Amino acid sequence: MKIPQPVWVFMLSLSAIPITYTVNNIPASEDPFAILGIGVAVLVVLFFLVCFAVRSNPPQDPLFYMFTVFSFTCVIDLIISLEQDGFISGFMDFYIKEGEPYLRTPYGRMICYWDGTVHYALYLMMVTRISKRQGYRSAGLYWLGSILLSMFVFLAGNIVGKYGSDIRPAFLLNIPFLFLPVWAGMKVSEKPRTLTPRTAAEVAVEQQKLPHQRPLDLLLLIFLLSAIAYTLFRGFVALDCPLESCFNYIYQYEPYLKDPVAYPKVQMLVYLFYALPLLCLFVYGLLKPGCSWMLDWTLVFAGAVAQSQFTHIGGSLHPWTPYTYRVPEETMWPFLLMNLLYAVGPQILALRCLMHPEFFLSPAALREADQDKKHK
Repeated sequence: MKIPQPVWVFMLSLSAIPITYTVNNIPASEDPFAILGIGVAVLVVLFFLVCFAVRSNPPQDPLFYMFTVFSFTCVIDLIISLEQDGFISGFMDFYIKEGEPYLRTPYGRMICYWDGTVHYALYLMMVTRISKRQGYRSAGLYWLGSILLSMFVFLAGNIVGKYGSDIRPAFLLNIPFLFLPVWAGMKVSEKPRTLTPRTAAEVAVEQQKLPHQRPLDLLLLIFLLSAIAYTLFRGFVALDCPLESCFNYIYQYEPYLKDPVAYPKVQMLVYLFYALPLLCLFVYGLLKPGCSWMLDWTLVFAGAVAQSQFTHIGGSLHPWTPYTYRVPEETMWPFLLMNLLYAVGPQILALRCLMHPEFFLSPAALREADQDKKHK
């Protein structure tokens, strides 16, 4: 019986379990350069195994191979996080000691949990849709935002934080996970959108509505304006603003921003310089009809914020975070409320654009499409 391609991918990803257990017991795994060599060798061999497994019916989409290799690393990341939190043992001790010691930090554990669950599910879903010749544009854009922001904050935090003087050769294994997604994002963005057909007349009716006639959009505008203010404020806090309100906030609500690992501070600066302009553009997109770029960028932004808020909240509350940098018990609920709202808002915005895109479609393009249909 022929094994379906997604099953091959799943089986290959699970091979990370015996491989890590075996390598953990090899004496050579105690050498930092040997760890880099083993990591490269495993990924190269895995790539050729994927090519061999699908040789009878090779996928036309090259991203199939990349997603398959990345799914393997997701299982490794899940093993790392579970091992560091004491659920399992004997798999990745060698890698944490001589490869990437910063993965034992609460932020490192949370980023591994996210990669081993959410990214893993997205990879399996996308390779399944590729094997069935179905579209995956929306899932691909969501993944793109998630992995790019996670890698940028992770790599920058490793360099500028307290582990900057303890960078090992295995750090280089992260570089492909920063640049390959950029190439993948360009490939995904070239794929056609799968939207329910709308006529130019339907779109025109929707685009004539004012914000108060679109209740959900009005609520999203309120959220975006609040998120802009919150992003700006937390950016000032991360920059050690001397205002009393900033001083009180960092000690009473988010002392994690002072953690010398630097991941939370880098995260807030990324929000300030990249998320803030996007939030302002989204306000414009909800007020100005025909901004078709909203359909893509809200998905990228939703993925990025979901990942970053998960790791930020998890790192702030994790028992391995030093007590002085953990969220105080008396401000726990306000902290959770603010950060969860900040995470959920972009998800609702992305769903709104995806499910009801009429306000963001270009009337001119739709009129041309309608005319083409009539001529046919």
